[in-house]
Amino acid sequence: QWYQRRVALRPGDMVIQSQTSATTTDGPQFVGIKFCPECNNMLYPKEDKENKRLLYQCQNCEHSESADNNCIYVNKINHEVDEMSSIVGDVITDPTLPRTKDHPCPRCNQCLAVFFQSQSSSTDSGMRLYYVCCNIQCNYKWTE
Repeated sequence: QWYQRRVALRPGDMVIQSQTSATTTDGPQFVGIKFCPECNNMLYPKEDKENKRLLYQCQNCEHSESADNNCIYVNKINHEVDEMSSIVGDVITDPTLPRTKDHPCPRCNQCLAVFFQSQSSSTDSGMRLYYVCCNIQCNYKWTE
């Protein structure tokens, strides 16, 4: 279940669109943006130094509520690179790359293809050769 809400802030403030998931279970939960139940403005995190707790407070009407989660920001980075998508089709014009007629293109059956070894430093992939069809209209990329 996804919740979405937009808010217009004062001039100079950043306009934010937030989505929070009620079903996320891995790692810290995304807090999202909280809104004032009285005036619908955004609630900002504020430290209650006397009681050592986190509050969310409205800057418009002074409404304040206790935070149910001490996390106010989560930066999740998922870095998955598909090597096939990072291959530029212009490699077929590179005169330094070797060419082969032994591996026809699976898409257009053109016999000539440029090939090169993976630049990945991953040890689990081993040596992998990538091929790019030399047919300019096709330019298909594959690996064997």
